[in-house]
Amino acid sequence: MKKWLGMICVGILMTTTACGSGGSKELASKEKPVIKEGKTIVTLSIQQPSQFLQTAEKKFEEKYPDIDLQIQTTEDYETYTKTTNTALLSGKGPDIFEITGRMPIDDFVSKKLLLDMDDSMEQDKTLNKSDLKMNVLELLKVNGGMYAMPLGFGMSLFVGDGNVIKNSTVKIDDKSWNWNTFEEISKQLIQQAEKGGKKQFYGLAYYPADSHLTGMVADNYAEFVDLTAKKAKFDSPEFVELMQNIKKMFDEKVMTEELAKTDNQLFSHVNVTSVDFIGGLYSHFENPVLLQQPHIGKSEGTRIFPLSQIAIRANSPVKDEAWKFISFLLSDEAQSLQEREGFSLLASVDDKKLNEIQEQVKSGTYKFLDGKKAQVSDEEFTQFKHLVHGTYRSEDADAKVLRMISEDSVFFFSGQKSAEEVAKLIQNKVTIYLNE
Repeated sequence: MKKWLGMICVGILMTTTACGSGGSKELASKEKPVIKEGKTIVTLSIQQPSQFLQTAEKKFEEKYPDIDLQIQTTEDYETYTKTTNTALLSGKGPDIFEITGRMPIDDFVSKKLLLDMDDSMEQDKTLNKSDLKMNVLELLKVNGGMYAMPLGFGMSLFVGDGNVIKNSTVKIDDKSWNWNTFEEISKQLIQQAEKGGKKQFYGLAYYPADSHLTGMVADNYAEFVDLTAKKAKFDSPEFVELMQNIKKMFDEKVMTEELAKTDNQLFSHVNVTSVDFIGGLYSHFENPVLLQQPHIGKSEGTRIFPLSQIAIRANSPVKDEAWKFISFLLSDEAQSLQEREGFSLLASVDDKKLNEIQEQVKSGTYKFLDGKKAQVSDEEFTQFKHLVHGTYRSEDADAKVLRMISEDSVFFFSGQKSAEEVAKLIQNKVTIYLNE
């Protein structure tokens, strides 16, 4: 096909200019910046309207009056993903665009369709790099490059019921526990919590067994999938044992898919998407205890996930202007905007907000939706601050792989197939998918 296209190109042009094999480069040489009323137009395509980006757009244009940033929205997820993918693969599309879960970012990177922003960051003298959370940016790199910039991020936390845990004789070493020790600890806590009472306690509640399994894999994806080598490890003894442990915990009532109340489940997975952690954690437990999730393999640290990411088209004729907007989004002015979601990429912004919340709690002005005042100790604030500035990890779990695990693991949890049979089934399906 490429040879045929090359012959046509030479036949039509009949010039000394060779028809290059890289279509994107050819398009880039022809495309010129659009200038309207003396302003350079930069297009930004996003799926849903964003109050944060709209506010940032106004402030950015005030700072750079020679740039007209035009935000385009396509509220239908499928339409946005399809049209953006098609445009990019043809060498066209918006100058800046939002990355969604169904965009093949690895393919985009391999085909050099996205700008690696590492050099831009290095040369940008306006960025306060000592304040930037470079550990977060490093984790979210693709193939060693900064091809997608997060606008904010969330944390996946594991929380325990402090009223039960602190009043028990059970000691939890969350730095070293795994799902086997979690089972034993939960049994001991349940036994002590139910002693002399009528309430039924559970370790974890609400979700079915296959959801727990996919959640554990998602939190420890690198333990089961080697993205670089495109190899899966679902036929390993570790994965088989994980499925068996989950089934055992359901059989022994340590886990249940029943909707438990907040006062009869011992632990909960919580995704915290705001530095205002009180509302997220205290809605689950009256006296929450922050814990590291039970480990699988060598996974350590708090798992983070980007709330949204944007990229720059590599052959955009206005790459410099596009970077100026990305750089502005990393500034204190933009990161401090009230409309921005998630934890900040600037440590100082999160610290300032946490200190403000701590003062509100002390003064009694911080209240829950039901009007109750929050009772949070300085020790708990200190613990959360350590968490915010602690060790992070990120797992780039593929939604299709997780769906395969969920669908096929049901055969084991329902008793239709053995754990080994299901593990081989998942292994074969994932291996074929990874090598497509």
